[in-house]
Amino acid sequence: MIILIVATAVAAALAMTGLVYQTEPPWRWIFMALVAAAGIGTVRAGARGWRAGWGAFALAVVIGILWWSSIRPSNDRVWAPDVAHGVTADIDGNDVVLHDVRDFDWRGETDFTPRWTTRRYALDQLTSVDLISSVWSSPAIAHTLIGFGFANGERVVFSAEVRREKTEAFSEVGGFFKQFELVMIAATERDIVRLRTNIRGENVTLLPLRISRQQAQALFLGFANRANALARTPEFYQTVTTNCTTVIFELARQVDTRVPLDWRILLSGYLPGYLYDLGIIRTDAPLDRVLREAAISERAKKLPPGADYSAGIRAAR
Repeated sequence: MIILIVATAVAAALAMTGLVYQTEPPWRWIFMALVAAAGIGTVRAGARGWRAGWGAFALAVVIGILWWSSIRPSNDRVWAPDVAHGVTADIDGNDVVLHDVRDFDWRGETDFTPRWTTRRYALDQLTSVDLISSVWSSPAIAHTLIGFGFANGERVVFSAEVRREKTEAFSEVGGFFKQFELVMIAATERDIVRLRTNIRGENVTLLPLRISRQQAQALFLGFANRANALARTPEFYQTVTTNCTTVIFELARQVDTRVPLDWRILLSGYLPGYLYDLGIIRTDAPLDRVLREAAISERAKKLPPGADYSAGIRAAR
């Protein structure tokens, strides 16, 4: 009986949390009352006999699973302006055209001039790949981005992000309960990196990756193909299993299946240490020094208006 009570309480708590993120008042309160009534009914049934109790519990769980399975991701909602468009790609051999590359002019988090552009890239001109890690609160959690540099000076950054609706704010808990879709954003550095260094005041590091040209090209195509797949078939963002870092790991495993799984993929703030151990970032100095020299936020804040942002954050490295 005690096990049934505990199982019922846990199931009811999960169901009610799901209702918080999937329903609006007054329906939320009505459904919560139904969940509570089902929980009380299950316990009362258990008092009459274990078969009745567990039968009622199983029925309630099946109903909950059917409801949860009915919640589907969508690409057709009223999105927040910064995630209004996911990037898509036309791939023709060596040439890749990216549509909806974000290039916003940010003056504040809610004060910006939106701009979405189309840009062409030649894979044989790809010269560098950077890991960009942005920490805003806990050192264990970071947003992870991958930037690509080309011989003509062009740079583009890919970022797997939470796709918020216009009225939504990010919630780690909501990310467990299908509150957000996943979107692939491609953007210029002066947009997506400067937003974090200068506007949000996050601690950002930029670390060049030591990978071959073939691996860099495969990784770029991996992001392009993942973006196209999301445009065709939407997915939910999931705080632990489908986030900015796990998407990168998934793509890295496509490039090299020998990349090992590690706890630092989940605690993404420690991802640079994982790459350091693998020799994918520079290892000619202790890790703390490598990270200190890779920090770009203070350098970015000192750049004068109109300065070349990408060149400025790399100066005197």
